[in-house]
Amino acid sequence: MTTSVAPTKVTLSPEPIVKLENYFREPYNLSVATARTCYSSKIISTADVAKDEQAIEQRDRIAESIYKAGHHTTIQHPTFQFILDKVSRQFIWSFLHAHPYYNSEQVSQRYVEVKPEHCTVPPLEGEALELYQATIHAQMDAYHRLIELLAPAAQAEYQRLFPHRRLEEKRWASAVRKKQLEVARYVLPVATHAHLYHTVSGLTIYRYHRLSQQFDTPLETRIVIGKMVEQINQVDPGFSKLLEDPLPLEETLEYQIFAAAGEGPRHGAAQEFVEEFDESLEGYTSKLVDYKVNADQTMAQAVRAVLGWPSNRLTDDAAIDLVMNPAKNRYFSEALTLTTLSKLTRTMVHPHFTFRKRLSHTADSQDQRHRMTPASRPVLSRQVLGGRPDYITPTLIAQSPEALACYRETMQEVWRAIAQLLELGVSEEYAMYLLPNAVPVRFEESGDLLNLHHKWVQRLCYTAQEEIWRSCRDEVLQVRELFPSLAQAIQAPCWVRSQAGVKPFCPEGDRFCGVAVWKLPVESYERMI
Repeated sequence: MTTSVAPTKVTLSPEPIVKLENYFREPYNLSVATARTCYSSKIISTADVAKDEQAIEQRDRIAESIYKAGHHTTIQHPTFQFILDKVSRQFIWSFLHAHPYYNSEQVSQRYVEVKPEHCTVPPLEGEALELYQATIHAQMDAYHRLIELLAPAAQAEYQRLFPHRRLEEKRWASAVRKKQLEVARYVLPVATHAHLYHTVSGLTIYRYHRLSQQFDTPLETRIVIGKMVEQINQVDPGFSKLLEDPLPLEETLEYQIFAAAGEGPRHGAAQEFVEEFDESLEGYTSKLVDYKVNADQTMAQAVRAVLGWPSNRLTDDAAIDLVMNPAKNRYFSEALTLTTLSKLTRTMVHPHFTFRKRLSHTADSQDQRHRMTPASRPVLSRQVLGGRPDYITPTLIAQSPEALACYRETMQEVWRAIAQLLELGVSEEYAMYLLPNAVPVRFEESGDLLNLHHKWVQRLCYTAQEEIWRSCRDEVLQVRELFPSLAQAIQAPCWVRSQAGVKPFCPEGDRFCGVAVWKLPVESYERMI
């Protein structure tokens, strides 16, 4: 155990900003009070556990005992809300959002224009620093150039969808420009800053601290988590009594496996892996690779169990229709997600599916916010192909020759710079900050029907990020082919509302996509913006 955080000798520029905005009072006392309440005839208060020396001695003994025994739910009660600024998108993707136990609200690159100076710079010197900064500037220049180059194609498509809207009006001009920002951001480096609110429990803080030096961003992670712990210590020094020292990078599982194989984090068969992975997708963005073979039958039986009805009263198809049909199950049209509380819709947890996916870093950063459909995301440097560009191209860029030429040239420049940095002896950790948002992330993702349904319906909306929309379309069509009764009623939110008789069918207001998607089958879904 440790009660302090070791000082950081090297840092980033600018250094991440961490502010403890809100927190539960007396977090350490609270965790013990909840533990004692489990074995008490009355509620134990935070005052009770620290009322005198004997109580304090008992508090510390209980805290250490339940921690070592793994009884950690008590540490979930105290909660901490942080404001984070000047943290990289790479750090957020790789660490902050790579687990289910958090809540974040962060600035959107889809709707907020990025300023040139908003990027993390690792501790480099001399030629390496000059090359790094020059590449960042080139990516920023390309971003702003693409915003303008995409204007004709974006305006033309928007005018086709909304022929009666005058693009001279500020609100419609702003809507089109946001489409340009959304696509242009693919050239931005993953070093680009974000600011956000981030809320976690005390237990998550303990876990953060213990594993704060793993791939991909050990320096940035150590700085941010160190500041989180430092600020918590200022309001309750007792909270750190149970903190374990961070595992050094060299003791993490992934590092030890690479070391045993005689490899650094990038010195593997990346080329062979990427070719094998992409070939296995067979043209899909997301390919169904595994599922429960009796998914529909199992769910139907679960429905009968909830209702207490035998099979001769309720067939499999009828049972599934009771739950999946939004005309019968109005919970799907509610603004709140009530499905996790409803006894019948909880039967959707039994069907289970696994998908093999290839998404850009920026798209996956949104995909991973669906925390109940977890994925095994990679040590990113292991999938980067030396000096060979590897990137996703959005549809709008592909439709604009001048924008496409700018995009390809920028990607070539970025990969050359990364290769040069590595030749100069720069660590993979620092060089990877230059990777563009467009770099593919290859991984497997699994989920049950209940949580996939929520994700699919929300992301089949034409206002959703293009790649996630496309992957959800792939997934629904593949599941429908195997289990039509499970997936027939999975379509965009406007279709669900139309079936439930809720008006307006589109819940997006001025953000309406311009297409009557509620009239289309999923296999007919197509879009450019």
